[in-house]
Amino acid sequence: MIRFILVAASVIFYLILSIPVLIFENMSGKKNLRASDERSISNVRWIFKIILFFAGVKITVKGKEKIPVDQAVLYVGNHRSYFDILVGYTTVPGLVGFVAKKEMEKIPLLSGWMKHVNCLFLDRKNVKEGLKTILQGIEQVKNGVSVWIFPEGTRNTNDDIMELLPFKEGSLKIAERSGCPVVPVAITGTAEVFEKHLPFIRSSKVTIEFGEPFLVKELEPESKKFPGAYVKKQIESMLEEELSLQGKLTGR
Repeated sequence: MIRFILVAASVIFYLILSIPVLIFENMSGKKNLRASDERSISNVRWIFKIILFFAGVKITVKGKEKIPVDQAVLYVGNHRSYFDILVGYTTVPGLVGFVAKKEMEKIPLLSGWMKHVNCLFLDRKNVKEGLKTILQGIEQVKNGVSVWIFPEGTRNTNDDIMELLPFKEGSLKIAERSGCPVVPVAITGTAEVFEKHLPFIRSSKVTIEFGEPFLVKELEPESKKFPGAYVKKQIESMLEEELSLQGKLTGR
């Protein structure tokens, strides 16, 4: 319970005490959006690292050298926990924004910071609004800001981490239309921090692995038709290898 209190207090205090900073960034962003975004993501990464420390999360990063550093990319990962987002922001280079559910845009202060770290809000029930979000993501990538998506569409609560939910093919449209590389991402250990034993937070070893980047246009014809299914297989392969190394793969 102590870890939960420390994490909750960190979030609440940061959101409240950073109100003047948020106001400043709202004003300065009108003059120099790029500089404002860089300051904002630096601030958010700082508080995320503190939260991860209080939660007792130890992160092992694999394949970071595979991430292109000279252009924006589309990160595509499995989704097991809210902590996936904290781990993602603190382990990748440059500017990046996550695609989040539309409902989060209604949360005061939090949504303000989310906008400043390039989050996109997706209305999963409205096709027209969903298309607008994809177009925003394409524009964001063209402006040098990477996008991170979870194609499962929601947190996967299956007990078996290998049982991924179907990947929504539309989520890869950002990469298809912008021409940016897709970076598969496999994350293990985040659900053990919080979701598996609510409301307690427990220390956990988390592994995040970045796979080989690829361009949708260079895939084989069949894979090009279903890039979501293709990247799902890449992530499943990385998860299987990691779980095998950890000795947690049973019955396969």
